Amino acid sequence: MTLQAIVDKLDATVGLGADKLDMDVEHCFASDLMSDVLTLKDTPVLITGLCNVQTIRTCDMANLDVVIFVRGKRPTEDMVELADENGMVLICTQYSMFKTCGILYGAGMKPLY
Repeated sequence: MTLQAIVDKLDATVGLGADKLDMDVEHCFASDLMSDVLTLKDTPVLITGLCNVQTIRTCDMANLDVVIFVRGKRPTEDMVELADENGMVLICTQYSMFKTCGILYGAGMKPLY
């Protein structure tokens, strides 16, 4: 599934990385626990409601390229700047984490585990 398809399905906005929306992704992982994110072995899309600079730092350490913020959370300028330095894509949706996961799963996105 392309990132553009994800944006469309989630009625989302792109906070950073609009030039990368043709990227194909197969897996996603949802968590607000950054300690769980650090255990990831692939490079999935992260779905989270935790919206702070530590989220971006953790994703950088885990080599994650795409973060979807749920529940209307919006990244701060500091977060966008750090994510831009690391080549990340930031997507924001008003949907809850549960609804976001359900929509993406129903559209064929595979869970990491």
